[in-house]
Amino acid sequence: MKLMCGKETLLNFINIVNKAVSSRTTLPILECILLTADQRGFTMTANNLELGIQTAPIDADVLEKGEIAIEAKIFHEIIRRLNGDTVTLETDEKNSITITGGTSRFTIMGQSGDDFPALPDVAQEEAYTLGQNELRNLIRQTIFSISQESTKQILTGELFEMKENALQVVSIDGYRISFRKSPLEHDFTEKSVVVPGKTLTELTKILSQEEEDKVHLYFTDKHVLFDLGMATMVSRLLEGEYVSYENNFTEDFKTKIIIDTNELIQALERASLVSRDNRKTPVRLELKPNVLVITARSDMGTAYEEVPNETDGDEMQIAFNPRYLIEALRAIDDEKVAIRFTGSLSPCTIVPLEGKAYQYLILPLRMGCAYVDEKIKEREAMTID
Repeated sequence: MKLMCGKETLLNFINIVNKAVSSRTTLPILECILLTADQRGFTMTANNLELGIQTAPIDADVLEKGEIAIEAKIFHEIIRRLNGDTVTLETDEKNSITITGGTSRFTIMGQSGDDFPALPDVAQEEAYTLGQNELRNLIRQTIFSISQESTKQILTGELFEMKENALQVVSIDGYRISFRKSPLEHDFTEKSVVVPGKTLTELTKILSQEEEDKVHLYFTDKHVLFDLGMATMVSRLLEGEYVSYENNFTEDFKTKIIIDTNELIQALERASLVSRDNRKTPVRLELKPNVLVITARSDMGTAYEEVPNETDGDEMQIAFNPRYLIEALRAIDDEKVAIRFTGSLSPCTIVPLEGKAYQYLILPLRMGCAYVDEKIKEREAMTID
């Protein structure tokens, strides 16, 4: 193989395929990037057996066809540090590759391309199409509430539901539910799959933020393929039955508030400053007519906040892990949101003022069982003495 390619072009595509290079493996070939020059042109591939990425043909001058696998870390560092604008790659029959750029020249041992694992074959028949930036936002606005517990493997991914002319993305970690949806561009067959959270995290790093750029999704029973134009990403799907979540969302409420999103975020962040452990030291919300009182107490001190709002319904007190509220609110771009409450021990639901583009359900904490109550009693006893 022999070819010439621009340094910046080569570096950009290395950064893309690096997302699928294995960092912990007993198989050295999985730490490599496969370089291929054939009748299609010059492409690069990485595959960690759970996630694979292959570039579209890269702008390069292919002088001789060939294939080689080269260790990704050293290849990236060499290309990044070369002092020329053009890189020449040349291999020999002993699987060594010579990399030349500017006044620099490196010769590195590689491995036979025949040993590199092929990407799973995903037939590109029925496409589910939406904007890349829209998919990026759907993932960003839900990924924070996937489960981190390996014992609940199915919840370490996100549910992708293609139905009702939209892509619906759902994540659940046992304490909260995040739901987002966005229209799809064409008629399609309804489908439901669970995509690993690790795949989606890497995908967001390479999805375009340009509104005109599209992504096409293709599925088999075990894999999903994301066609981004300049590259394709293939991932395994998680197997199993996802948690039924629809009945948790309800239109019923005893109290609803309409509140400024940013003001509420800032108040919650300030109140949580006195908490070292959000699970043991919650923030308490007291719903009063047209004002939300937020308090927090711990052995460090106390915090008190008032946030004005439009209140509809009964007065109520309820406690939450502040991080769960903050993460949901940060994922919302609307200036104002509606929050529905059905009781002090029932979940609250954050929804838009109009439509059903998103819903965030968060379980409360029992105020009477909180660690903070024990500390408050201890302090009161000390004061009395």
